[in-house]
Amino acid sequence: MDVADRRRLAAALLGSKAAPEPEQAVHRVARGEVIAASAHTLHLATPNGEERFLFAGTASFWRGGPAAPTELRPGDDVVLRHAAGGRWVAERVWARIARVTGIISARSGDSVEVDAGHDRPRVTVVIPYRVSGRMAVRHPVLEPGYLFDAVGMWRDGVVHAVRPATTQPPVPVGELRPRRPDGERGPRVSGTVSWYDPAGGDPTAEEAHLAGAAYPALDPASDCGCAPVRGCLPLPLMSIGMTLRLRNDDTGDNGVVPIVACGSTLAHFCDRCAAGDTGQSGRLARLTLLSFVALGGDPDAGCCNATMATG
Repeated sequence: MDVADRRRLAAALLGSKAAPEPEQAVHRVARGEVIAASAHTLHLATPNGEERFLFAGTASFWRGGPAAPTELRPGDDVVLRHAAGGRWVAERVWARIARVTGIISARSGDSVEVDAGHDRPRVTVVIPYRVSGRMAVRHPVLEPGYLFDAVGMWRDGVVHAVRPATTQPPVPVGELRPRRPDGERGPRVSGTVSWYDPAGGDPTAEEAHLAGAAYPALDPASDCGCAPVRGCLPLPLMSIGMTLRLRNDDTGDNGVVPIVACGSTLAHFCDRCAAGDTGQSGRLARLTLLSFVALGGDPDAGCCNATMATG
């Protein structure tokens, strides 16, 4: 049974309000492989064929850091957000961006191997010397058993860290004691939303255009095979195929996003998002790259503050 069938079944059993139709501005987002780029235009190979985009006057570019459009290279994996009202005008452009979140499983020299959790492959991350100091400040212990969260850039199939996405404690996961959720579970829960790339940096992969979320509180009675982890937010139990009503508190963007994967590893992360106004600590969900950009998030920032409606 696929995600759409699961949602329809949940809606039939629990009512349409419990599992509304997905609704997100993914039409504002495009992803593809660079064919050619100039100071004013970008040609991408997308599932629709070759598409040409113009750059807005205020357009910004990221390729391991702030970049010029002429630094984009043929073959680069690019994700872009369109300008308001302009399908063929790019407002924000990210090239080769990567995100690694999970528990360090091994370390060798300047590299760490990270276990990203249920159904996600382990990822090797190189921590270049130029960013090692910054990583050490926000990740005091880069050893097996400790949390890891960084934004990076894909190079030859390996992620090179660019910056820590969040601050993590100098305590191994097995000794973490999540604080009890504040108050009773209500109709709204505030926290942070992060992102992941289900395609692993491959714009031609089937998962490259997946819209959805990995959720940290899946019902253990469901067939997801996801081990429950107690987190620091009062999240309701849900199942794959149900939908999340999310609001980006930093931008005001809204969306209804389907749950497509287990995100139990997120429950270990009781951190705050440095982007925007400092909000509630703890993670509501991890959106796919396209869904995160469609919700108004900037992948290079790593996260956004958000509110989830549960009723």
